[in-house]
Amino acid sequence: MAVFLAAGLSLFFGSTAIAPDQVIQALIHPDMANQDQVAIVELRGPRTLACILVGAAFAVAGAIMQGVTRNPLADSGLLGINAGAAFALALCLALLPGMSFTGVVLCSFAGAAFALVVVYGSVSFRRRNVDPVRLVLAGCAVGLFLTALAQAVAIFFNIGYSLTFWTAGGVAGVRANTLALTAPFIVVALVAAWVLARRVAVLSLGDEAALGLGINVGKTRTLCLVVVLVLAGAAVALAGPVAFVGLMVPHVVRRFVGADYRAVIPASMVGGALFMLLADVIARTVMAPTEVPIGFIFAIIGVPFFIWGARREAADLD
Repeated sequence: MAVFLAAGLSLFFGSTAIAPDQVIQALIHPDMANQDQVAIVELRGPRTLACILVGAAFAVAGAIMQGVTRNPLADSGLLGINAGAAFALALCLALLPGMSFTGVVLCSFAGAAFALVVVYGSVSFRRRNVDPVRLVLAGCAVGLFLTALAQAVAIFFNIGYSLTFWTAGGVAGVRANTLALTAPFIVVALVAAWVLARRVAVLSLGDEAALGLGINVGKTRTLCLVVVLVLAGAAVALAGPVAFVGLMVPHVVRRFVGADYRAVIPASMVGGALFMLLADVIARTVMAPTEVPIGFIFAIIGVPFFIWGARREAADLD
């Protein structure tokens, strides 16, 4: 119900004021000769759907990462996925400046996949089981390396502004065709995450407990990481590397539904969609008609939350 209401806010409120009757008419029977109704159909509508999908994708990817690594402060960025997508985008902007937005989405997704393959391959090479701690450390190292490469490409080819605009995150540039390209990946991966929720719950108990309960730890962790790749890779390609959603939403959800990932994962879908919708509405309206980068909104909320969460986890360990 909250997501439905937030989606309504996203349709009715934006950087440009549109009369409520025009919004309702655009939703029921749009007049494509009316500029306000065209804005609802072609801009705010896809943007609202993108917020729902991107928020759910980042939150579920973070929930899976936290369950698989048994780290309540983990998210998909720890695997270098965001950095891989940024590096691929930097190469696209530098070498193929006329590439369409669809091509940029595909390149970003490929970069995210490349980063995950490098991280997972470096940790699993000649090892039967993957240590979650080693996985996180490898992800941080590869992420820092790819980020440095992206910045070097941006400086050398003078594309710093374009790269910064994308890395700030947001769904302002989402249109129906790009949404149609990425939405199937996100929806399929969300369904797969729901199916894997029980296995993630068992993995969160530790490898020994999972083995004792008949779970193939290596295979299950690989499947989970593939789902994280699709979720985070598609979301990053669509909206940029939006930070803190995958960290905050699952953390808050566990406070309400407990530590059972059979409940955490579906609840994170709803919480992530709600959080992204509200943040996007704030980003559009707080300084209208100028839009604030949505990454700025998340940073204001996320940094204090991360500090609070880290202190709380440390207190729990004590």
